Amino acid sequence: MSDCIGRRAILGGLATPFISMPALARPPFRLGTDPQPLLSPPILDEAGTTRNLDDFIGRVVLLSIWATWCPPCREEMPALDQLEEALGGDRFMVLPLNIDEGGITRGREFYKEVGIRHLPLFWAEPLRVQLAFAFIGLPTTLLVDNRGNEIGRLQGPFDWNGRGAVDQLQDVIR
Repeated sequence: MSDCIGRRAILGGLATPFISMPALARPPFRLGTDPQPLLSPPILDEAGTTRNLDDFIGRVVLLSIWATWCPPCREEMPALDQLEEALGGDRFMVLPLNIDEGGITRGREFYKEVGIRHLPLFWAEPLRVQLAFAFIGLPTTLLVDNRGNEIGRLQGPFDWNGRGAVDQLQDVIR
């Protein structure tokens, strides 16, 4: 019994700096050393044009899979809007991929409702997105390098305004 308690105490002690680190300072992604190519479902943009991820090669893309009925997704969208305002441009973009059954129309209503001003709006069929990106749960965020490969994945919400997120993304964009 004492060996078990001793190991737990040692492991707990080693983990304390990571657990106690403020969430804002933590980077969102554990970056992979082996970028993975991605399949892309057809993605509809706000103008009604069908696109795919290859259309964004040349930029680092923060691909956020979300839905208006998902409370954590709704919470993080304003921070993603601010992130796009701060870092968006020729080398980086936030690509919010709405998978609501209500389509682009429901996404547009949500943007107006919460005051999203800087994010583009994209929609894709939920099943096709699920099959292409093999994710479980919303929100799910993929970090895609400028060659179209996945280099990071995050399940669940994150504070995208935190210093850790901004610093990590700026490092990847460089």
